[in-house]
Amino acid sequence: AGAQQSATVANPVSGGSPDLLPRFLLEPEDVYIVKNKPVSLACRATPATQIYFKCNGEWVHQGDHVMQHSTDRSTGLPVMEVRIDISRQQVEKLFGLEEYWCQCVAWSSSGTTKSQKAFVRIAYLRKNFEQEPMAREVSIEQGIVLPCRPPEGIPPAEVEWLRNEELVDPALDANVYVTPEHSLVLRQARLADTANYTCVAKNIVARRRSASAAITVYVNGGWSTWTQWSACSTSCGRGWQKRSRTCTNPTPLNGGAFCEGQNVQKSACTTLCPVDGAWSEWSKWSVCGAECTHWRSRECSEPTPRNGGQECRGPELETRNCTSELCSHAAAGAEDVALYVGLVAVAVCLVLLLLVGVLVYCRKKEGLDADVADSSILTAGFQPVSIKPSKADNLLTIQPDLSSTTMTYQGSLCPRQDGPAKLQLPNGHLLSPLGAGRHTLHHSSPVAEGADFVARLSTQSYFRSLPRGTNNMAYGTFNFLGGRLMIPNTGISLLIPPDAIPRGKIYEVYLTLHKQEEVRLPLAGCQTLLSPIVSCGPPGVLLTRPAILAMGHCVEASAENWSIRLKKQSCEGTWEDVLQLGVEPCSELYYCQLEAQACYIFTEQLGRFALVGESLSMAASKRLKLVLFAPAACPSLEYNIRVYCLSDTQDVLKEVIQLEKQMGGQLIGAPRVLHFKDSYHNLRLSIHDMPSSLWKSKLLASYQEIPFYHIWSGLQPYLHCTFTLERLSPSTCELACKIWIWQVEGDGQSFTINFNIAKDTRFSDWLIPDSDVGSPALVGPSAFKIPFLIRQKIISSLDTPCARGADWRTLAQKLNLDSHLGFFASKPSPTAMILNLWEARHFPNGNLSQLAAAVAEVGKQDGGLFSEAEC
Repeated sequence: AGAQQSATVANPVSGGSPDLLPRFLLEPEDVYIVKNKPVSLACRATPATQIYFKCNGEWVHQGDHVMQHSTDRSTGLPVMEVRIDISRQQVEKLFGLEEYWCQCVAWSSSGTTKSQKAFVRIAYLRKNFEQEPMAREVSIEQGIVLPCRPPEGIPPAEVEWLRNEELVDPALDANVYVTPEHSLVLRQARLADTANYTCVAKNIVARRRSASAAITVYVNGGWSTWTQWSACSTSCGRGWQKRSRTCTNPTPLNGGAFCEGQNVQKSACTTLCPVDGAWSEWSKWSVCGAECTHWRSRECSEPTPRNGGQECRGPELETRNCTSELCSHAAAGAEDVALYVGLVAVAVCLVLLLLVGVLVYCRKKEGLDADVADSSILTAGFQPVSIKPSKADNLLTIQPDLSSTTMTYQGSLCPRQDGPAKLQLPNGHLLSPLGAGRHTLHHSSPVAEGADFVARLSTQSYFRSLPRGTNNMAYGTFNFLGGRLMIPNTGISLLIPPDAIPRGKIYEVYLTLHKQEEVRLPLAGCQTLLSPIVSCGPPGVLLTRPAILAMGHCVEASAENWSIRLKKQSCEGTWEDVLQLGVEPCSELYYCQLEAQACYIFTEQLGRFALVGESLSMAASKRLKLVLFAPAACPSLEYNIRVYCLSDTQDVLKEVIQLEKQMGGQLIGAPRVLHFKDSYHNLRLSIHDMPSSLWKSKLLASYQEIPFYHIWSGLQPYLHCTFTLERLSPSTCELACKIWIWQVEGDGQSFTINFNIAKDTRFSDWLIPDSDVGSPALVGPSAFKIPFLIRQKIISSLDTPCARGADWRTLAQKLNLDSHLGFFASKPSPTAMILNLWEARHFPNGNLSQLAAAVAEVGKQDGGLFSEAEC
């Protein structure tokens, strides 16, 4: 057969058109063999004298060809068409070695032409899915991801989803999305999404169905508003009244949790009983008057009618003749004159007293205006000022009353250094810290005082939701001088400005950082937690000025990509939106300034706060901090590298560092920042460029993956993957590799690792921020950069609006705070709000010289700025 084929190829048939190479009108195409049915391959060429198939480099026997000759009507050239059949047995001979292919070769008198290769594959579809969807119960509006990895097959299987045996079409439902990995994503679960979901894989061979996954969308119950209190059960005396609410907002469905708490409240009430009035005894008869009558009276006072009781009936005054009609009417001229003289004397005395009062008020007002107008502190550019001895009541000589601190602070406060009891004005720069009178909390035994403080808190009802330890808690005792609480190395602090606590009051205040497992913060839809959950309290204390709570966040904020809300937990345990950033606030109790790494919350009510965001577009992103740790010592051949994906806030980094210290880990390289986008794509991690002669990876897959929703929700502040490696020799101590971390269809970060695993590497000090180093509680002047007296002088000088604009508004512009003018203006002292915010942002490393320069520029804006006539 081989000789015959060779002879055929070597002696082409004559009669072809000269000088024309064959041109294929039909070339063989890829085909699949389904079950045991053979497939046909065909090709057609012109002009051709011979045409044969060649499969896997070998000629197909001439007898296996079916040929057909014809003529092209348009050109008159001969056309040859050939067809062969390929069986499953022919392909299986080469199965596992290489793919089976065939190619047409056509001859003419001018030469040969080869067609494209056509691959012949045996089609199949395995029975078992590599991953099937699992049944789940989810809350309404929560996102759902149903994974599906179809069975292996040739050609690759196509995937479709069925909901209760009906096809799911993403083109008709915007809430449904199918990922390139065939997972079904429901962006926000609806009640209608409660169904059985089936993943269907199919190709030309077969159609496979996964096990059905039952998705139950439940609705947790919510209380309706309370009804009005009912009328008291008794119309007179002590009784009861009640109000009720129903678990219908919304009603729990599909196994959702019923509302917690009481649906009926009762309260004691007292309805005042009506008391009818009764007359007192008649008075004695009066002296007989000039008109020969006398009178007597009585009052409706035994008892007085009240609570709707009836008035007394009858006359209140009774008159009768006292001389039996024999009275002579004498002139009363002398008595009338005496009466009129007395009235005139009383009127003259009242006029004199009024004039004296007006004069005293005017003199006091002139003295006060002179002090307020004395603004040399600003016009002199914060240069040293000499105190005038002639003005004893000048604002710069007013000393703050510190007596209450020494009388009522029971050992919690002590002076840092010996000195006079009153604040003295420094001789140097006006904004230099005061040397004397600084007070701070002093803990002789922090553990004992912490335990004592927690023991006192345990008697309060709100303590049930606070952590029992003191590691992430700061506490102190404060009065009207204010102060500051800080949780070290977390970026979380609470500033209590001066006069925020009413004079005469002393508060024991705490600041607490919660772990995610301690507090349940429900998130709806695409909402994500952007900050730590922080409590400050006790709740319900009276603040006359807003305190400032500072904490970090991990949002890359922009108005078009995010809707950011400040949430506060109510006394009943529900979380409420108290402020939407970028929208005019509906309440003056809260305000928030969002900066690149931190937010500053003004609040007049202490409580539990968190920052929550909802993405408005796929461009919204959160900052993740990527940190690598590995064991400091490696006694075995196995070695683990842990890659942490953290929310980019200091408190989370602190927690991971503490965890790794307990595990004996060491830091590998500097942390990196990754912008994680709201694109529904997972985070992938892989390891590369590892010397195969020294190390090998024990992972079965080429990469590890963290699901999108685990990261995006923010409820798991840190996640980590472990790369398990194995040394091929115990003497290997050097490790060099590269770890890639990226979001699918997004940018990524890489860590180039090159270190000695036998060296005991300690934690780098730079991982611990220096800004929070110091006492967790500061009380009084030591808690502020701006001296108390200088602060009061600035406030009194800049609070008053100036016609030329050189007031607190100009100071806000120079400090780049002019976007908050509306909030500052709503407070009694806008200047105090500006200085408080400056203290919160810049303590303890703030540059007082820059603040002094900004205030000096306001004072120099107009030479006559502080004259009484203009301001």
